[in-house]
Amino acid sequence: MEDKRIRVGITQGDINGVGYEVILKTFSDPAMLELCVPVVYGSPKVAAYHRKVLNLSTNFSIVGSASEAVHNRLSVVNCNDDDVKVEFGKADAEAGKAALAALERAVEEYKSGLIDVIVTAPINKHTIQGDGFSFPGHTEYMQEKLGNGDKALMILMKGSFRVALVTGHVPVSRIASTITKELIEEKLSIFHNSLKCDFGIGAPRIAVLALNPHAGDEGLLGKEEQEIIRPAISEMAAKGILCYGPYPADGFMGAGRFNHFDGVLAMYHDQGLAPFKALVMDEGVNYTAGLPVVRTSPAHGTAYDIAGKGTASEDSFRQAVYTAIDIFRNRVLEKTIHANPLRKQYYDKRDDSDKLKLDAPDEEL
Repeated sequence: MEDKRIRVGITQGDINGVGYEVILKTFSDPAMLELCVPVVYGSPKVAAYHRKVLNLSTNFSIVGSASEAVHNRLSVVNCNDDDVKVEFGKADAEAGKAALAALERAVEEYKSGLIDVIVTAPINKHTIQGDGFSFPGHTEYMQEKLGNGDKALMILMKGSFRVALVTGHVPVSRIASTITKELIEEKLSIFHNSLKCDFGIGAPRIAVLALNPHAGDEGLLGKEEQEIIRPAISEMAAKGILCYGPYPADGFMGAGRFNHFDGVLAMYHDQGLAPFKALVMDEGVNYTAGLPVVRTSPAHGTAYDIAGKGTASEDSFRQAVYTAIDIFRNRVLEKTIHANPLRKQYYDKRDDSDKLKLDAPDEEL
């Protein structure tokens, strides 16, 4: 019988951070190996070094590509030709090059159909910059390399608490000028479709946060709500998307009103992510919605301050693997459902027998 386990491509991230620690801890559980076929893109030597320093017992196999990955075992594809030195907690250009090499190999093998989803360990956004990477983060990189023209949407999530962003890695000084009615509508559309197809929610309800304090206070503290955000909400609501707001961000999050919605659309990075991480960071997941590829990552960063100490929690990374698998399965199910839709049913008005007709020519339907 053919094995249907999903092949999860995992990028090593910054080797001086906690990436390998959370990867090795996650797959020390045999149940995780029964759930999927995990393939790490990185360095076997670096993985072995982390395992030794952290006193972990996770075994892995060295393979040339994901096509050689074996079941019930963690596999590592060597993406680094040169020996890379690990210096825990240090932002280093060589570590950035190693992270990029792993990311590029994962993208290459995804395009070749060797892996089904991608889970990325945290990178240092500064040290990874170079000839092959000139992006603010993973989200923009994935959109460029695997988007096929589609636009990405960053979603931070834990369970039913999902926060998406209108603007992602944008300087605060440029946020207001970046936000337009068209951009909000675009993000609402992507969010709505993702909630339906990726999470199986039939009629998702989306709360939209305001940009200014007190939602602009009727123009006293800013007019973006009146001139941009409310018109965008009204237009998308007219198209059948259940979106509401704009809500003042402080009261909305503080009062726990997010529990009444399937998703929350924040205007900018820290508006959405600061309260999210304060509430549920330990098991939070970063999901890149809107693209053909399913890509997730843990909600935390490289955590240089605890790298190499063995105290990093793998909970967020494990949830990132679970989420990638669930979304991939939901997409397969959605595709299957729409592959053979039911034929349209109609009544022949010329026939007073009131019998249901199912064999009418297509041109009559």
